[in-house]
Amino acid sequence: MGFFRAIASLAIGLTMMVDTWGYVMPHQDPSDILILVNKTNRAPIVPVTLVKPDVTPTKPELSENIYMRPEAAAALEELFDAAAQEGVTLYATSGFRSYSTQKAIYERKLERMDERQANASVAKPGYSEHQTGLAMDVEGETTLGTGLTAQFGESPEGIWLAENCYRFGFIIRYPEGKRSITGYIYEPWHIRYVGREAAAEIEALDVTFEEYILMVRADRVALISGQAEASGDQAVQMEVVQP
Repeated sequence: MGFFRAIASLAIGLTMMVDTWGYVMPHQDPSDILILVNKTNRAPIVPVTLVKPDVTPTKPELSENIYMRPEAAAALEELFDAAAQEGVTLYATSGFRSYSTQKAIYERKLERMDERQANASVAKPGYSEHQTGLAMDVEGETTLGTGLTAQFGESPEGIWLAENCYRFGFIIRYPEGKRSITGYIYEPWHIRYVGREAAAEIEALDVTFEEYILMVRADRVALISGQAEASGDQAVQMEVVQP
């Protein structure tokens, strides 16, 4: 879609949003790279094809933790190569996670903090983007060894990633100051593959993935409604539910 059409669609979509956490995408295709996974939209339970991208893991023992879907893995390799050419060294920490792995991560988090804090920093099993094979946690040379913290966002590698990842089809999934929309704290290390076209639009519009998907959904509803009116049928409405 064009830029101005995207702006118009966003305006339509946002007026229809009751609460991001209560917005459920009906009939999502598990193979769609724009699949929305968040606190109210479960990750697909169907098997996904995974490959290991040819990038350097944060630690050798993490090399089996960086699998992704083929299209995302190929894009990640291009992103890491481009960074290296500009003197920026990135490392891959965590890609695909199974339900059981996410469950273990969530339970460890609960051992260190209360449930409210845990829910803001890690997804419950079944609701993690990592289960799609389209997400990767990234670290950089400057902050290597400090773990996944907001400090990465202020590092040269984090700044480069935020400014350039869209060129390779990725977005910073949980931007700073957007917790009320995404449900999660700022995670400058967590990138999500959405494809180059969507990533460029999200970058240009400066919106979260939730807002962008709602915008796209509004476009589809408008199209279907127009078709229904032309045929004399009742217009289709968006499905918005409370959690």
